[in-house]
Amino acid sequence: MKRRIPFLIFATLTALALPAVKAIAQVTSDVPAGNPISVINLATSAGTQLIKGQWRYQDARIVQVGFNSPGADRKASGSPNQTYDITPRAGVANFDDSTWKTIAPETLDQRRCTGKLCFNWYRLNLTIPQKVGNFDPTGSDVVFEIVVDDYAEVWVNGQLPLVLGQTGGSLIKGYNAPNRVLIARNVKPGQQFQLAVFGANGPLSNPPGNFIWVRSATLDFYKPSVIGKIQESTGGKIDRLDPALDAIVPQNAKIEKLASGFQFTEGPVWVRDGGYLLFSDPNANTIYRWSSDGQVSIFRTKSGYTGVDIGEYKQPGSNGLTLDQEGRLTINEHGNRRVTRLEKNGVLTVLADRYEGKRLNSPNDLVYRSDRALFFTDPPFGLPNVFDDSRKELPYSGVYCLNNGNLKLLTRELSGPNGIAFSPNEKYLYVGNWDEKYKVVMRYEVKPDCSLSNGRVFYDMTKASGEDAIDGIKVDRQGNLYVSGPGGLWILSPQGKHLGTIIGPEHPHNLAWGDADGKTLYLAAQTSLYRIRLNIPGIRP
Repeated sequence: MKRRIPFLIFATLTALALPAVKAIAQVTSDVPAGNPISVINLATSAGTQLIKGQWRYQDARIVQVGFNSPGADRKASGSPNQTYDITPRAGVANFDDSTWKTIAPETLDQRRCTGKLCFNWYRLNLTIPQKVGNFDPTGSDVVFEIVVDDYAEVWVNGQLPLVLGQTGGSLIKGYNAPNRVLIARNVKPGQQFQLAVFGANGPLSNPPGNFIWVRSATLDFYKPSVIGKIQESTGGKIDRLDPALDAIVPQNAKIEKLASGFQFTEGPVWVRDGGYLLFSDPNANTIYRWSSDGQVSIFRTKSGYTGVDIGEYKQPGSNGLTLDQEGRLTINEHGNRRVTRLEKNGVLTVLADRYEGKRLNSPNDLVYRSDRALFFTDPPFGLPNVFDDSRKELPYSGVYCLNNGNLKLLTRELSGPNGIAFSPNEKYLYVGNWDEKYKVVMRYEVKPDCSLSNGRVFYDMTKASGEDAIDGIKVDRQGNLYVSGPGGLWILSPQGKHLGTIIGPEHPHNLAWGDADGKTLYLAAQTSLYRIRLNIPGIRP
């Protein structure tokens, strides 16, 4: 069972679908925290001359264009229709703005466009200078900040990064709010960039009787690593019980705190296509996104339940998350009592919600086998009254396999099946049991048809001190197990020997391998998110 964390007031998250609301976490929506070393005011001639830049301006227009209605695939593949577009499309790289009007930096605050519902473009080419006053910008991190009355989107070198749930940055952030965009890290003098700012008069649903203008525009220089700076944890330790642990956990390994202020973190998964971490907060009914620049945003609200009785649930939201072979997010939804998959076009597909006509309990954790078979655990911990809940339809807690559309019950011998993972060769399936009277990790042999055999207790933690039982489980490429157990993260050898325990400032309930090399272990630990660098890469989707 997941330990319930008392409600932590860290933000008032409104009940909205995407676009998302920003989480008030350790790193706020502004990038970065702290003061810059130097600032170039791009609303002055001296500033634009320093970066060898020149502002150019053009109104944008709404034009009618031919398109297609949505088809059966929910894409624009249906019957022809008429819709609207913006011209010019001036955000693309190497756009020719030579015929545009050149405007003096001091006139950026001049009211422009046609008023009411209107749009415009500001473009600026810039070169990183050799010196900014007495400051040498070599190696610094550079942020472009602009405040447009009323809204703006910022393109850098022809790119407008789009991330589900993203707020601010390159996208519209809010009414007269600053857009702060990381231009580049570790810059060098002479490096060139193209900026294109799309302005909009707003609110769009109630066009005001005014115009578009720029309140401020700056280029901010920061010391390296200030942007998204990670706080090294002052707590935690590593208990080294066997010399073999040194090959896994470096002697100088540090636990780093990435973000905090959540109710209960769970189910992390690293998304390699984009380089960010997704994780659940089942108590807050939310999936969050953490990126390497330190930003935390809401990826998906109402991640597990929207029922009228949601107030009865302690953990209505999503729990375990993983990716299939096509990179699609697969979600265990507690309140909805089902396993779903988020398609690339945003459509949610239900993969499993019933077994033999009866509703599942509350799917908890999950893992894909290389042949696309999905294995997941189904204890009742997401139900308001757990085992005694009147909503419960299955008299047991099962481990299941969904293979080619068929859902198969593999075992019902554990009272609280929870964490689940495969050995590197997929010969064995490990399942942890959340039961304070029987804290065990089971190991089963797995057949091609998903059936299990020769189940045995791989490791018994029942007598270990600590109120927590077995939660998340992950495996590295050499077959070592990382188990959320009593008191911390237990590291077990493939032979079932306890090599050591990572004891963080907060108890990690689930974990995921991330970063380019797969050697960073991200820890979802109660109210916070942590990470630690290890020597051996892990098995990940």
